[in-house]
Amino acid sequence: MKKIAIIYGSTGGNTQDVAKRIATQLNDDEVKLFDVAKIKPEVFDEYPNLILGTSTTGIGDLQDDWDSYLPKLLKTNLEGKTVALFGLGDASSYSDSFVDSLGILYEAVKDKGCRLVGQVSTDGYQFDESKADLGGEFAGLVIDEDNEPEKTGSRIAGWVAAIASQLQ
Repeated sequence: MKKIAIIYGSTGGNTQDVAKRIATQLNDDEVKLFDVAKIKPEVFDEYPNLILGTSTTGIGDLQDDWDSYLPKLLKTNLEGKTVALFGLGDASSYSDSFVDSLGILYEAVKDKGCRLVGQVSTDGYQFDESKADLGGEFAGLVIDEDNEPEKTGSRIAGWVAAIASQLQ
């Protein structure tokens, strides 16, 4: 497996925790974690595989650090890279905007010449609406630590197993 950058934005720590758990599951010395609040744009150039993670804050808002970084992301060349996304949300309290930030990240990268991997079926999730719902599939791994923390481990393991062979 080639170099993998896991870039996350985390306000309360849950997204950072999930990023660390993904890195552990990938079990590779070439996996590095980066907080988007402290990242240098060159990281995007140095890694052929990117895993981008965010939480959804408020009513469907992109996590603050990702929101600040988004203009730079929109200018970043992702041509030829493999990109996987993950997002955290609260399906009970925010059923109408569940993991909307994942959908926002997806929209930012989908037309940038990268190969997107890691879409996950919406089956097993209870929500009303989501910008991350691509028609029966989420744009990436979805975690609901607020209501279903007991499912996090198996969701991460299944997702990592599915994307590992697709990483360059």
